[in-house]
Amino acid sequence: MGPPLFRPSCTNCDYCTGLREMDPAETETKGGATPMTAVALFKSLSFLDRYLAIFILLAMIAGVLIGVYKEEGVQRAFNGASWQGTSIPILLGLLIMMWPVLTKVQYERLPAIFVRRDIWLHIGISLVLNWIIAPLIMLALAWATLPEASLERERKGVILVGVARCIAMVLIWNGLACGDPEYCAILVCVNSILQVVLFSPYALLFLNILGGGSNSTLHLDYSHTAASVGVYLGIPLAAGIVTRFVMKKLLSRSGFDRFLKLFGPFALLGLLYTIVVLFAFQGHRIVNNIGSVFRIFVPLVLYFFIVWSSTFFGLYFLNRRRTGPNFGGYEKAVVQAFTAGSNNFELAIAVAIASFGTNSPEALAATIGPLVEVPVLLALTYVALWLRGRLDWERQGPGSISLA
Repeated sequence: MGPPLFRPSCTNCDYCTGLREMDPAETETKGGATPMTAVALFKSLSFLDRYLAIFILLAMIAGVLIGVYKEEGVQRAFNGASWQGTSIPILLGLLIMMWPVLTKVQYERLPAIFVRRDIWLHIGISLVLNWIIAPLIMLALAWATLPEASLERERKGVILVGVARCIAMVLIWNGLACGDPEYCAILVCVNSILQVVLFSPYALLFLNILGGGSNSTLHLDYSHTAASVGVYLGIPLAAGIVTRFVMKKLLSRSGFDRFLKLFGPFALLGLLYTIVVLFAFQGHRIVNNIGSVFRIFVPLVLYFFIVWSSTFFGLYFLNRRRTGPNFGGYEKAVVQAFTAGSNNFELAIAVAIASFGTNSPEALAATIGPLVEVPVLLALTYVALWLRGRLDWERQGPGSISLA
């Protein structure tokens, strides 16, 4: 069977809307189907999505320059603006970033989704990927690329990034790549609960024992982790739920759809603001440790590519097996790939600074996490969208459960 006709029925993202509005001549015809070309993919994106990579690069540069030339003012602002150990400027950025995405989630459908057997299969896969495979891959890469005793503290910072599983940024990547929003929300909530329970013992195990040496020792408690996760996820989640049900009650269906379309771009604006704030806070440290920065780049870049691609293509080939269960097609595979390949850099940075100090090598390594993660995973969203039309996604196998 050749590639499927790539005219999706999704109404939740500008990308799919753009595809339906395109001239069929702009897609590459092969065997009666219309898989996407790179040019058609680019044209199908909204203006902000189309140039997001450039905006992110400019936000990084602006953040670093602010951090270098206004270091004293930035440090004073960050050190004085915190709540429950959480940076208020970063919290505001995450709220703006996650609020529109969490408003789009169809919470009214979740009870029906949870009674299906297939969702528990997906949750099980996510737990194995996020809490067993991904941290071990980061541990192995950190040791393979930073084995020297002199780089032990940088190695531990990289490992800390791998232990902090993603609960925020994955919502942005999933939205850009047209993954299943309800499924993504479920995985975010499940991983958030597990992060409260598992992050502290995982971090102690991976850094103090498996990280090697004794130059620096991590000390954590559950209350700090629970507070960070609760603040970073709880506030935007509550805002998204309240906004969705209030606006649905006040507006007609078409009015609510227009509201979501106007509200949606604020997520990417929040992403750009968060990047500027993060890099303003850490800009001086990045510039002053440029040699270590390039060494830390290596395991992080390898990690994001290895975990994302192995998850995405692994689920693709499992999905193609006619004797296998229903793995949900592209929309489920892309959620799993970005959930496993992303990390909660906000928590990693906060813990590294609180435990080892603002100018520590561990904090530097945690800071490099978003510097690598954001452009790499943004690039992978474009790869995912292109592969969505290029690969033959067999949505349902014998004996599987309908997802309708």
